[in-house]
Amino acid sequence: MPTPSAANLFNEPGCAVNQAKGDKQRKVGCGARTLTPGAAAGGCAFDGAKIALQPIADAAHLVHGPIACEGNSWDSRHALSSGPQLFRTGLTTDLSELDIIHGGEKKLYRAIKQIVERFRPPAVFVYVTCVPALIGDDVEAVCTAAAERFATPVIPVVAPGFVGSKSLGNKLAGRVLLERVIGTREPDVPTPCDINLIGEYNVAGELWQVKPLLDRLGIRILASITGDGRYHDVACAHRARVSMVVCSQAMVALARGLQERYDIPFFEGSFYGIGNTGAALRQLARFLTAAGAPADLEARTEALIKAEEARATRALAPYQRALKDKRVLLYTGGVKSWSVISALHELGMTVVGTSVRKSTDDDQARIRELIGEEAMLFGQVPAKEMDRRLRAGEADILMSGGRTQFVALKARVPWLDINQEREDAYAGYGGIVNLARRLHGALTNPVWAEVRRPAPWAATEAPLEAAP
Repeated sequence: MPTPSAANLFNEPGCAVNQAKGDKQRKVGCGARTLTPGAAAGGCAFDGAKIALQPIADAAHLVHGPIACEGNSWDSRHALSSGPQLFRTGLTTDLSELDIIHGGEKKLYRAIKQIVERFRPPAVFVYVTCVPALIGDDVEAVCTAAAERFATPVIPVVAPGFVGSKSLGNKLAGRVLLERVIGTREPDVPTPCDINLIGEYNVAGELWQVKPLLDRLGIRILASITGDGRYHDVACAHRARVSMVVCSQAMVALARGLQERYDIPFFEGSFYGIGNTGAALRQLARFLTAAGAPADLEARTEALIKAEEARATRALAPYQRALKDKRVLLYTGGVKSWSVISALHELGMTVVGTSVRKSTDDDQARIRELIGEEAMLFGQVPAKEMDRRLRAGEADILMSGGRTQFVALKARVPWLDINQEREDAYAGYGGIVNLARRLHGALTNPVWAEVRRPAPWAATEAPLEAAP
């Protein structure tokens, strides 16, 4: 049964999955699958909270628990920073057996003191893991005392792994920002074109593909939550004029909370693909104009979209002949399960199936609209089944996370990383050109013709004659 704080999130009116459940199912919470103890990477609420908040680059992120919790979750999402690198420093209280017996509160206080004195961060996030939650450490009291003593915000993130899934951890992280961070500071110079980007983690630098477009329109990202984020900017997020939610599964509750408390409207959008990028820019311009932005913003937005679409179309031309009608099996989740499909269709490719493991009902409705009723929608697929589909020739390429790359390689099918560990940015107009270049390189790589060819001895070897 989830904690009271977590249970409140299951009544989230902005979550389509939650609203489709009955009262009994809602009390049980999100993520029906059984959690695996120790499987932090991709598995538990602590991991979800950590990857959601860690991209705040100038803050210190202290894991209160055994060192393995920090080791399992450190830098698991390839979020980049344009400045401070403190967020990539692994900090943990490294609880031992003696700490479990005697309690870890004093050790936590000393760790916070050491961090503040050494790094002078604008804030310290303290993540509660399973062990201190089970032994009863009063982490919130320690954080309050440390914040008063060192004149630095010390924010407890109570999301021990056993309370639920990674998705729940994302939501708990959003609640922490809403309750303890946002609204604690005012921007130096507010503008009528300030926006929040929520659920954008700057994976592989994708935010940097979009920010120049907004800069050219005079739209300021007041707070990026949390990719390439800064603590003081996030604290000022309540002064934005509109919020764009990039990943609703993770952060829709935060967007709705900002709307209720500060009257900030929000919408869900995507920067994957030419059409989605243009639609997102138009929506931002429309909301900002209604909130008092310059009257010519929408006209300037249309001019920018026209110019950038023409440039992207020219850049895509060399790749589209090789990509046309190629079949893609997409094994990802969340917003990428539908937003990437639009980008692939613009490249002339066919999506034969996509995973809906972490997708909302709205996401699934978009997918059906994009790929039709005949395409496959599936959840978790065993490696053996995926291998069978690939060997049967159902897809020309697999796009997935790193954990399934070896299925494609064993089936001798090209593979491209689409998850957060990747090195390439696919958002915005420049991003779709990057995507086309990488797909073209994977599909036309001569290694696939070589590995699919029968071995020389298999083609020429004559059968053995029977012994006399």
